[in-house]
Amino acid sequence: MMFRSTIFRSTTAGCLGAVLYALSAAAQSNPQQVIRSPIAPAGRSIDPVGGSPVAPRPPGNTPVLAPSASSLAPATSTSSRDLIPAEPAVPRAGLKITKGSGTLPNEHGQVWREYDISPYTTSVTETDRPQQAVIDWILRETGTDVWFSEPLGILSASATTLRVYHTPAMQEIVRDVVERLVHSPEDAHVVGIRLITVGSPDWRTRAVPLLTPIDINSPGVEGWVLSRENAAVVFQELKARADFREHSSPQVEVHNGQSQTLARTKPRRYNRGVQPRADGLGYDLIPGQVDEGYSLTISPLLALDGKSVDVALNCRVDQVEKLVPIAMDVPVVGQGNRVQIQVPQLVSWRLSERVRWPSDKVLLLSCGVVANPAAESGNPLTALNPFGASRSRADALLLVEHRGTSGTAAGATPGSPTGAAPPPTTIPELRAAERAAQQRRQY
Repeated sequence: MMFRSTIFRSTTAGCLGAVLYALSAAAQSNPQQVIRSPIAPAGRSIDPVGGSPVAPRPPGNTPVLAPSASSLAPATSTSSRDLIPAEPAVPRAGLKITKGSGTLPNEHGQVWREYDISPYTTSVTETDRPQQAVIDWILRETGTDVWFSEPLGILSASATTLRVYHTPAMQEIVRDVVERLVHSPEDAHVVGIRLITVGSPDWRTRAVPLLTPIDINSPGVEGWVLSRENAAVVFQELKARADFREHSSPQVEVHNGQSQTLARTKPRRYNRGVQPRADGLGYDLIPGQVDEGYSLTISPLLALDGKSVDVALNCRVDQVEKLVPIAMDVPVVGQGNRVQIQVPQLVSWRLSERVRWPSDKVLLLSCGVVANPAAESGNPLTALNPFGASRSRADALLLVEHRGTSGTAAGATPGSPTGAAPPPTTIPELRAAERAAQQRRQY
């Protein structure tokens, strides 16, 4: 037994020495290929066969000696900061990654500019990130594609600085937007909004002499501008109709470039499905909810000379026309073996538009004859339905008026300039006033 044990130890040492000799020869032929492990101490490679640390190869042709038992023992005293992280031998999925040239490409003449927006951001205290309005209006003016395609563009804003990298032509557009924001009055702008619905679009036949059409990009939406006196006349004509409903007429105060949202919604709850219980004893009902009502977001941007105003409008209306019942034969705890779920039948419309018009005029938008879900009898949502409860369709109208800043708009009435005499209230009265003005001019 002693003889066999000696032969076994000798054979093992000989095999280990052969393996180390082969590794030494491979390292000499390719000295840059070193296999590392996250558990190997610094300065050592790893034995690919046994996973044990191997002493580094001596320089020159120094023969590699077989490691001693102490060198093969685990290194327990090495701290974690001496460990070398593993490096992937092959790039993931063949992806090629380079550090680049270290400079920004400027084949199209791009230039770097930094704009001081602190006068604007410090004056807006109602929001945590007022600089986001700067980014939003720049993207509305330039579009988003120019920042994510050729030529290379960079757009970034902090609380004090806007950093832009793009062509000189694009820098001019950015500068125009920033100047309109930075040099805006510190007082908030006052914007009048009226959301109106009428059952039929035939109101146009009487109002068309007072309307000046403007271009609108949204399909199915028409737009006009009219004087404040004419806006008052059109409003009184609409108000006299039996199918007229006014849903909101707020006077919103919002800083130049910032956004203000008006929302009036109420949750409509229903059972949308069933799911197996965790204990396997039947099913449970899955509750669902739809927020019915409307949400209107407005963001004004006044020109430097104050003669025109841009407004970004986003309006969303969601209503449940009805809940379609479905009976299901499944056991539900506390409900029996037959339950009912509902599938909501929704009617919705969306408006997303940016419009520019003279600041002394009133903007009138018609969203077209859109879905008008009939409210159920006794439903508390009848008062929230922005289309009325008696008709299935309605023409949705939006009147928007810029009334100056909060320091100058006090006392202004909707559709009438501050301090102006009451305008004519009907179209015949307006036409009579125009004829009288023409006669005075003749004399």
